[in-house]
Amino acid sequence: MFWTKIFIPTLKNVSKDAEAISHQLMLKSGMIRKVASGIYTWLPLGLRVLRKVENIVRNEMDQSGAQEVLMPMVQPKELWEETKRWDKMGPELLRIQDRHEREFCLGPTHEEVITDLIRNNVKSYKELPLNIYQIQTKFRDEIRPRYGVMRGREFLMKDSYSFNIDEKSLQESYLSMRETYKKIIKKMGLNYKIVKADSGAIGGDASEEFHVLADTGEDTIAVSNSSEFAINTQLLLKDGEDIKSLEGKKSPDGKGEIQIKKGIEVGHIFQLGKVYSEVMKANVLNEKGKSVDLFMGCYGIGISRLVAAAIEQNYDKKGINWNEYIAPFEVNIIAVDYEKDPLIAKASNELYKDLSDMGYEVLLDDRKDSYGIKIKDSELIGIPVNIIIGKSYKDKEEVELKYRDGRNSINHIDEIKTIFNHFK
Repeated sequence: MFWTKIFIPTLKNVSKDAEAISHQLMLKSGMIRKVASGIYTWLPLGLRVLRKVENIVRNEMDQSGAQEVLMPMVQPKELWEETKRWDKMGPELLRIQDRHEREFCLGPTHEEVITDLIRNNVKSYKELPLNIYQIQTKFRDEIRPRYGVMRGREFLMKDSYSFNIDEKSLQESYLSMRETYKKIIKKMGLNYKIVKADSGAIGGDASEEFHVLADTGEDTIAVSNSSEFAINTQLLLKDGEDIKSLEGKKSPDGKGEIQIKKGIEVGHIFQLGKVYSEVMKANVLNEKGKSVDLFMGCYGIGISRLVAAAIEQNYDKKGINWNEYIAPFEVNIIAVDYEKDPLIAKASNELYKDLSDMGYEVLLDDRKDSYGIKIKDSELIGIPVNIIIGKSYKDKEEVELKYRDGRNSINHIDEIKTIFNHFK
């Protein structure tokens, strides 16, 4: 892709309501633009990152044996009345009417829809266990949308649901999803904690949250300094205690002391048990021919939120510092005086083709702007490797490799293909 052919409207300054670093950098780098409070358009650069995160999630879910479907965003009131959540959800549930004055909502989650699907189509234990997932737009009418796409009203989420014949099978499905989430977050190169949590409005018997550690995180968690133990501080605090009082206490697992950290919740997994299956009469015949209610699990991970969390954990004064698997482009060729110098233009075009043929996602900066502007923009949007073709190429056929992590090297242009072959 040539820079002059892609829509990247970078900004020098952003509005004061952009409080979070990720919000500021996503606006500055031309990834998103605000449409309304908590609602954003994803521009080409941001969409490339979003799709890469989505594909990481999809690949790991497929590897786990889960099957992908796509459920509707618009859901009928009747389903939500079955679980009594039509009223329980309160104002976060955005309610709408069709032309016949029938009531619907824009789905913030899909427990009712998926349970309805299964109860009408699965009749025997022989069809279990079953894990179904989707990647779908969700809508929650947040009272105070903030931090850009981190807490928006409209967002992209992967939610999945397991259906099991008994508790043992449910536990196996739950642990499988737990491992799958670990693989997803590790693939993105993020530092995280698995946190014991409250099941909240979703309900169920047990739940855990996946928190990406970041100083700007909304949530406060207690972690052990010598084990994997982590828990939401609200579950540890006794009446009258404040969060500071937990610091330095013995960890509840008996290993080390408690430290207080900030985290961004990116995923939440639940053992729902029979919360939905009982009330919605989702049952199957067991081995003895007896009708039994299904055991369910629910597993959500915020795809758009993962993008913001990755930025919150990986940025510097220059801009974003992407993991190689989710960067919008892997390589940027900065061609100095591209429009004026046929020799530099020719070398840049040839290298662009060579690297593209090798399977790299390459951006070629063919703008008329100065080198200073070009390198600043590239560092802002977080491309991992820049190849600078300028005066040194004309003099010695040398180019500079400038890595986003601060490393630099000078190489003859004939060495570039060899270097990038090594990366692959």
